Amino acid sequence: MSIKTFSFDYAEYPDDVWYDVRQSPIKIYGLYEPLQNKRFFRIPESVAEATSEGVKGLNYNTAGGRLAFATDSPHIAIHAVMPEYHIMKHMPRSASAGFDVYIDDGKMQQYCGSIFPPAVTVEDYFHACNSFTVSGKVKNYVVNFPLYDSVDEVYVGLAPGSVLLPYDNAYTSDAPMIFYGSSITQGGCVSRPGLAYESYISRRFRRDFINLGFSGNGKAEDAIVDYMASLDMSVFVSDYDHNAPTVEYLEATHHKMYEKIRAAHPDVPYIMISRPDFDFHYDDSVRRRAVIRRSYERALENGDKNVYFIDGETLFGSDCRDACTVDSTHPNDLGHYRMACVIGDAIEKILKK
Repeated sequence: MSIKTFSFDYAEYPDDVWYDVRQSPIKIYGLYEPLQNKRFFRIPESVAEATSEGVKGLNYNTAGGRLAFATDSPHIAIHAVMPEYHIMKHMPRSASAGFDVYIDDGKMQQYCGSIFPPAVTVEDYFHACNSFTVSGKVKNYVVNFPLYDSVDEVYVGLAPGSVLLPYDNAYTSDAPMIFYGSSITQGGCVSRPGLAYESYISRRFRRDFINLGFSGNGKAEDAIVDYMASLDMSVFVSDYDHNAPTVEYLEATHHKMYEKIRAAHPDVPYIMISRPDFDFHYDDSVRRRAVIRRSYERALENGDKNVYFIDGETLFGSDCRDACTVDSTHPNDLGHYRMACVIGDAIEKILKK
């Protein structure tokens, strides 16, 4: 097996063997044509530019990006080249700019460590996490990319003499689940990437996914909707509500998006969700929910038997609802977990049909 490797001389692991993640057998999920591009991004640059200036910039945020590989190395190190680095007041850098690592124990993928950015600034950063495996035993790993920063290059460092193998059958379905929406969909504001609600759902069902949440810029413009309609998909989750600037705008765009995607995918499960932070913006949330419910009911009336509605008021559960956000809007770890449970339960029922 011929793998392009790199030499990085870091004090912690000076003898490690470094592998460019764009090289086989490492696989990259959730990003657009990562082997053909010098930067990592989520949708074609031409589509992002045609959608909006906001989406053009947010496209380089690597939310939903993942690496998958197998190794018997006693530690895994990450070297990442990150040209942009944003300090956010309501989200820790461990999620916005960090990586986290999951190990497959044969039953499920379980968290085993994080790769944190430096405390102050970052242009070209390195940090290592060790003791993920028992030396000599090959294990499968998934490494989640940062949710809110850009990444140009990533290299995985393994102990000398370790094997690097493909993680076969990481996902049970070739077609990914597609999630579209706002900053909440993008992952705001969890404490590490693997805690975004889509990641929970992906691990629960061992299904690939693409995160098309664009912070402040999920507005269902024609360019992005047409692109999403062109994608292969196993489930489409319309987490589209928050970034519609008005109720009237939501009314004009919500069902229109559904019709375009349904025309291209007549049999794919289509899930409509109203926003989760219901209590904090109650009157507006009621009006928006009514728009989405009307969109759902129109689909039913037209004979769609594979469309579903999730009331955002149910997403945070019944107890300690006020503990589910960091700022009355963006879900924290608890909020994303509860969203994952409700949406995941709905998907489970759909997949069992």
